[in-house]
Amino acid sequence: MKSAYRIPIVVFCVLLLAFCLLGCKKHRNPFPKVAVNFTIYPNDPTYLDLNLIGGSMYFTGGINGIVVYRLSEWEFLAYDRACPYDWDDIDEPRVAVEDNGITLKCPKCGSMFGILDGGIIKGPAKYPLKQYYTNFDGMKLRVHS
Repeated sequence: MKSAYRIPIVVFCVLLLAFCLLGCKKHRNPFPKVAVNFTIYPNDPTYLDLNLIGGSMYFTGGINGIVVYRLSEWEFLAYDRACPYDWDDIDEPRVAVEDNGITLKCPKCGSMFGILDGGIIKGPAKYPLKQYYTNFDGMKLRVHS
């Protein structure tokens, strides 16, 4: 009687594992890998817009430029300004922070993204913005891939 239950349990476990491995896969951006590695000092007057929480600035690098956003006293976010919808079209215009300070928008295709995670708010983009790592030690901010 015990062996009759083993086969359905094994099948169930195999199906559950397959579902987790295939169904839980994160969507990956279509962007090529690019090396990003620069350091700035947000307290320097040159970076005045990053002194305030909610401030942002644009930098060169990445695929089509980088936007850095100050989320809190100790946290910064950095995204590539290339739109995931047409990332290989690196001509102007680029994804930019809107006046509301909480969304980014591609003026070419109209895709909108949330500044907290780079996620899609409105398409036609099917992927979130490419995000870079940030490390802040209280004085210097490192942005890297």
